[in-house]
Amino acid sequence: MSVLNNSEVQLFLLIGIPGLEHAHLWISIPICLMYLVAILGNSAILFFIKTEPSLHEPMYCFLAMLAICDLGLSFSSLPTMMRIFLFNAMGISPNACFAQEFFIHGFTVMESSVLLAMSLDRFLAIHNPLSYNSLLTSNKVAKTGLILATRSILLVLPFPFTLRTLKYCQKNVLSHSYCLHQDTMKLACSDNKINVIYGFFVALCTMLDLALIVLSYTLILKTALSIASLAERLKALNTCVSHICAVLIFYIPIITLAAIHRFAKHKSPLIVILIADIFLLLPPLMNPIVYCVKTRQIREKVLGKLSNIYRT
Repeated sequence: MSVLNNSEVQLFLLIGIPGLEHAHLWISIPICLMYLVAILGNSAILFFIKTEPSLHEPMYCFLAMLAICDLGLSFSSLPTMMRIFLFNAMGISPNACFAQEFFIHGFTVMESSVLLAMSLDRFLAIHNPLSYNSLLTSNKVAKTGLILATRSILLVLPFPFTLRTLKYCQKNVLSHSYCLHQDTMKLACSDNKINVIYGFFVALCTMLDLALIVLSYTLILKTALSIASLAERLKALNTCVSHICAVLIFYIPIITLAAIHRFAKHKSPLIVILIADIFLLLPPLMNPIVYCVKTRQIREKVLGKLSNIYRT
């Protein structure tokens, strides 16, 4: 068992759903199904984009990055949630907890960055449709993905190291079914001011992504309204619907959870846990569904594959 230096706590305890411990096994069924659909859906998105030459465009390359982020979030949270709900195994070593929060926060920041890149992609496609392909080449998209991944890793890399410097004396019960930085640092009995400041900085970076997404859509709306033809105007805006849904699905739970953690004085543990679980379960589950329903090219490929399987 891993033991932290200068620490009396050898295990952190994660929790399931308070008051429903007796029903954890039944609750695990829909959670398992949601994880299964999320993993299969995002894997299918990656498969179709990889194997179909017609989908080798910037928009779908960014969608592939989004699917990778969703898979990362699913696999990062899956082990502890399944241990809790299937086997009632709540203990996790500090080092394992810090590793989990690194991956969860890393993929969260990465998904935020990818959503920003997708909004800029939509702006370029609507604002400069004739030069769109020359502005966003495959090489530039690959470099953008590398930059976004590097940014995400560098932003969250200090988290596990700063948490390891803290001393954990008696409190060891976390508030969720997985480890989060803002949750873990509150257990420390030593000064966690650096963790608070840096955690707030990372949260501001994520909110900056959201602000830039809002700015992008303000410019998109302005450009679309300047198009004379109503049909062309609606066609341009329709290409953004899937991305807008993805932005709302991702940011609403994370903003709600952050606000509850920082400002709610008398928060219900049940509400906090449900929102936290939605934050990790909903985007990976819904993004493939939204893009399959709203994106004609992907929908046609999926239906074509399914019809071929049915014929055979």
